[in-house]
Amino acid sequence: MKAVLKKSTITPDHSFNIHKDTGIQMLSPWHYHPEIELLVLKRSSGKCLIGDYVGPFSNGDTFLFGSNLPHTFRHEKKYMERADDRRGESIVVLFNQELWGSQMLNLPEMTPISRLLEVSKLGLRINGNTRKKIAQIAEDMLVETPSKRLMLLLQALEIISSTQEYDNVSSRGFLPDINLQDRSRMNKVFEYTFVNFKRKILVEDVAGLISMGTHSFCRYFKNKTRKTYVDFLIEVRIGHACR
Repeated sequence: MKAVLKKSTITPDHSFNIHKDTGIQMLSPWHYHPEIELLVLKRSSGKCLIGDYVGPFSNGDTFLFGSNLPHTFRHEKKYMERADDRRGESIVVLFNQELWGSQMLNLPEMTPISRLLEVSKLGLRINGNTRKKIAQIAEDMLVETPSKRLMLLLQALEIISSTQEYDNVSSRGFLPDINLQDRSRMNKVFEYTFVNFKRKILVEDVAGLISMGTHSFCRYFKNKTRKTYVDFLIEVRIGHACR
């Protein structure tokens, strides 16, 4: 499974995209895209990999991802297979930072939102009452007119920036500098790990997946993720145990 740069889903007749995904529509490999993403996970749980963070997610979790931040979500199987109103469901909003133009973002009144978009480069998990408000706004956006949707998006960002009820997801030292070959290699490693983490995993076997020697792989993995593969595997297992 290859991770790829996702093509923009914003059509020429719209300035941003909002849609609802259910079941297997929520599946995606490790990927990134130039658009900023507001993600509301209405119904699902599992493990997520965001930048250099790996851990659990659950129903209601809401995230804001900055431009080009690599991420993937491994949903529990039950949420993918159900064909009723209990299957997985999420709301995705994708928009470019230039949505309102550079002049508007430079206005003094927009300073909090500009700062929010800057810190979102590391990924943000929205918490507390703010999370509930953003989830409701996202629901409203699905049924509103295009102009009202735009105003609601601005309202959502204003609420997040003013309450500051959020946590950074990736570490402050994380830099999303990963080329196409890296994404293909790393996605093989992530996929193998997420499928087999309950079993005994040998580092040399993982290295062989991407045609590397053990020592070269260990250096490569730490260079790309800022952690050792063993530490990454431990985090995956702990994240599963915490659910």
